[in-house]
Amino acid sequence: MSRRVKLPGADELFRPTKDGDKPPGKAQLRPVDDAATEPERADTDAAPGAAPEPEADGEQRSSGRVRHDEKMTVYITADELFELESARLALRRDHGVAVDRGRLVREAVSIALADLADRGGDSDIADRLAAS
Repeated sequence: MSRRVKLPGADELFRPTKDGDKPPGKAQLRPVDDAATEPERADTDAAPGAAPEPEADGEQRSSGRVRHDEKMTVYITADELFELESARLALRRDHGVAVDRGRLVREAVSIALADLADRGGDSDIADRLAAS
């Protein structure tokens, strides 16, 4: 009799699930009533992960709290990270707005891009980038 422990192979560990090819996560450990936990969608025709449509007044909003399929890595200094975290905490403390750093950055990018689209070369982002 062998004393060697038999472990499951990669096929058993990384099997396809109902959500595609992702391995099971914490949310899949217990059965959940999808109808009770899934938020209602105002626009059921939109594809999951699709970019938000511009608002009626022409202002484009950031994607907010949705699943993001794309990833981008940005390196910042320790001082910039400190300022970002300070802004996040100030939003929570002074204005009751609880957001994570990613959402804060997405909103800031959305504001900068909307300003660039509206004002072109006179936008704040164009001025700052031209000066650097």
